[in-house]
Amino acid sequence: MGDQIEKEEQSAEQMDTIKEYGEAELKDPKKEHTIHLMTIIGEIEGHDVLPGTSKTTKYEHVLPKLAEVEEDHGVDGLLLLLNTMGGDVESGLAIAEMIASMSKPSVSLVLGGSHSIGVPLAVSTDYSFIVPTGTMVIHPVRLNGLTIGAPQTYEYFQQIQDRITGFVSGHSRIKQERLEELMLNTGMLTKDLGTVLVGAGAVEEGLIDEVGGIRDALEKLHTLIDSSVQ
Repeated sequence: MGDQIEKEEQSAEQMDTIKEYGEAELKDPKKEHTIHLMTIIGEIEGHDVLPGTSKTTKYEHVLPKLAEVEEDHGVDGLLLLLNTMGGDVESGLAIAEMIASMSKPSVSLVLGGSHSIGVPLAVSTDYSFIVPTGTMVIHPVRLNGLTIGAPQTYEYFQQIQDRITGFVSGHSRIKQERLEELMLNTGMLTKDLGTVLVGAGAVEEGLIDEVGGIRDALEKLHTLIDSSVQ
């Protein structure tokens, strides 16, 4: 009776975690692996609080959880699911840097899309997947809608953009120069600069490792976990 109550309490706690943070612990009894599932959805919220009607991922929730996963000896790997429009540049890059620095094996899966600052997040893991209909929008850095009015402002923007392109090229197969070309493309978006890559296009450009779905992502992560303990 006591075991049943404990199981029900653990199940209720996990449901609350999924509902509140979009996270869950996945246990595979056959492989004896425990995987932490983390989702990056909607807009990445930084220092400014977004309207309550917006679907957001809060970086102040994500960073402590990543630290907890890193220190938890009961967790063997991280699966990152992405469907994000982008958001706060500094916060998104901070999350990406933290994921990239983890010792636990990690795999990402781009679902609906991983746009803007979602691109560094998608490539921050050890291996990356994108579904056939998944999209990635690559465009120059924008902090707000104001016109650049001073050389120092332009240099600041350029510095941030260099940090992002350097991170992406350092964690994928795309060259920094090619990434900048895609960012400044004028022939695809009617009223904007940039490039939209869909599924296989992201793989061909070297941003993402492979086209696949949840089964592929989990199988790859199990393989990485097995390799890490040998």
